[in-house]
Amino acid sequence: MRLIPNTSPKILLLWAALLIAGFVALGFARWSLAFVSFVTLGLSLLPPLLAARWSLKLPLPFLVATTLFFFASIFLGEAFDFYERVWWWDLALHGSSAVGFGLTGFLLVFMLFEGDRFAAPPSAIAAITFCVAMTIGATWEVFEYTMDVFFGLNMQKSGLDDTMGDLIVNGLGSLTASLTGYIYLTRDSEGWIGRRLSQFININKKFYQKYKARLKK
Repeated sequence: MRLIPNTSPKILLLWAALLIAGFVALGFARWSLAFVSFVTLGLSLLPPLLAARWSLKLPLPFLVATTLFFFASIFLGEAFDFYERVWWWDLALHGSSAVGFGLTGFLLVFMLFEGDRFAAPPSAIAAITFCVAMTIGATWEVFEYTMDVFFGLNMQKSGLDDTMGDLIVNGLGSLTASLTGYIYLTRDSEGWIGRRLSQFININKKFYQKYKARLKK
């Protein structure tokens, strides 16, 4: 089994660019840029590595989304100061990541029930999804604080105001993800997000053995 199946050449190119940027920065003694490059690369590789550890298959859109998120948030945000240059950069990243992490949480919670839509009330699964997304968002805030304190970055910007604003946006994104999961369970909603959820479930059927394709009204 390949470690990162069906990996897009563009993703491989981006990973290679981050690796090269890190070594070039080391050569010019740009320690901060080197650190940001290697951290971005490491976090981008984390999802496929964890998926391989747990024998999960990741759809290509998921790999693209996670890679672009870490690249935009850490590399562009810190190395090229996009957080200061583009006022909505931080809000957009936190909002989109909260939705993404929420949907990931939904898939993991649904996996615990082996894909059985009727094993737990959809409202309960939606509530757990919201909690998972908020937990990940709070963990990211701790990560930002750690980077600022121990490595001299400025990911929190204005401190408390930035953190609370991020958590509020995380809450809205988490709510969106939980409602999406609820609709998917009760109405088998189609659309782009519904197809992405179904894609992940279909390629990981062994974890969703009780999965039912559609609900009959």
